[in-house]
Amino acid sequence: MPSMPSPPAEPHATARKQRALGLVFALVAAAAFGGFAATALQLPWQPARASPGGAPQAAAGVPTTAALPVAVAGRPLPSLAPMLQRVMPAVVSVHSTQRVSVSPFGNDPFFRRMFPDLTQERLNQSLGSGVIVDAARGLVLTNHHVIEGADEVSVTLADGRTMQAEFVGSDPDTDVALMRIPVPKDGPLTAIPLADSSKLQVGDFVVAVGNPFGIGQTVTSGIVSAVARSGLPGLGYQNFIQTDASINPGNSGGALLNLDGQLVGINTASFNPRGSMAGNIGLGFAIPSNLAGDIMRQLLATGEVHRGSLGVDTQDVDARIAAGLGLDNARGAVVTRVFPDSAADAAGLEVGDVIVGANGQRIDDREGLRNFEGLQGVGARVALDVRRDGKPLQLTATLREQPRALGGARLDPRLAGATFAELPASARQSGLDGVLVASVEAGSRSFASGLRQGDVVVAANSGRFDDLAGFRLGFGSPPPQLVLRIARGGRVYDLLMR
Repeated sequence: MPSMPSPPAEPHATARKQRALGLVFALVAAAAFGGFAATALQLPWQPARASPGGAPQAAAGVPTTAALPVAVAGRPLPSLAPMLQRVMPAVVSVHSTQRVSVSPFGNDPFFRRMFPDLTQERLNQSLGSGVIVDAARGLVLTNHHVIEGADEVSVTLADGRTMQAEFVGSDPDTDVALMRIPVPKDGPLTAIPLADSSKLQVGDFVVAVGNPFGIGQTVTSGIVSAVARSGLPGLGYQNFIQTDASINPGNSGGALLNLDGQLVGINTASFNPRGSMAGNIGLGFAIPSNLAGDIMRQLLATGEVHRGSLGVDTQDVDARIAAGLGLDNARGAVVTRVFPDSAADAAGLEVGDVIVGANGQRIDDREGLRNFEGLQGVGARVALDVRRDGKPLQLTATLREQPRALGGARLDPRLAGATFAELPASARQSGLDGVLVASVEAGSRSFASGLRQGDVVVAANSGRFDDLAGFRLGFGSPPPQLVLRIARGGRVYDLLMR
């Protein structure tokens, strides 16, 4: 429950807070219409997808994997074979095919129309893994990046049977996808039960099963190296299980199992600063089964994922802001705006409050808060650890649904024909802020003004914003002239919307 209001601050403390808030607002205003630089970022985080080359060379200094115990629950277990014989038929290979039109004139629409005979179709194929989690309904969990953009997806069972898969839905921000395959009459499917991944502890033994490099079903083993791992750039909302069990290209979407043969995670990525061809160095990451199961249930119910939101804009706390707000440490997310009728508004959050924890999880910066929100459902109750005037305060918020997309005509007639959506979490973690132009109708006002699908609106003279909710709020009093600053193809443009 919210605590009692704090007593009025002393005059000098109030003046100090006002100076600090002035600094916050000055920094926000400068960022709202400041310069923007799009930089290509080569990340060492490798999706565990098959690569065209051969097997990697062993990396120098590869740590040894953990030795397995000789007994589990008091029973001798000299081999994992009995457990694996039960579960391996539930791990499948996923083959995706994408048809791409290739022209010597690139994407120039004029020349593509002039010389249609020169346009050729190319097939892009990729390979990953998947896990059957419901044998009666033929439900298969995999990674979004395994099937992203695919025109056709097929699944090969462990016994060699291949069948076409039906796409049910996916969530790019958590990299979870759900497919359905027909239940064969010539032999039942095998499914792996989902474990409670919240019970995993560092040091627990785990086994990874997948199809690395397309060579066939492969098993590796190790321990849980860390839980609730986040802060990895470019990988969406994160609550990863980290393991030293080898996860190599082609393992994406495969199973991470406990020694009881239950699914504790969906393998998704590995880390190597030398790239995937340098071999495994014992840093693999898996999506916890609790998170994957929640995404699966939402996709089955509605085909979409609904996320909860506090409804605030925030900024990182630096040393100057910390000193001005009377904080001992320069960490947390300082609230710079509270949206009306939001969860934060109902909970009593105020501008200048610093959020340093949520549900017992440490919040170090605005990205940490955004990542926490992205993993919560609509209606989730969140206990917030706040600092107000330098003093601790506990507040409880019930999260409300994040808007996912908005039609431009609802915001302003000059934006008619465009649809705006939240930026993918991976884009935000790569340094972008703003909203995504999800679609633009040909011949619309937005199209005539130069707006195009895939543009990122990073600033506007309608008001400052960090996300879709803030962008919408800026149109309460539309400006006489509407100018959008967009990022496209590594460049920044200002568009006058007519």
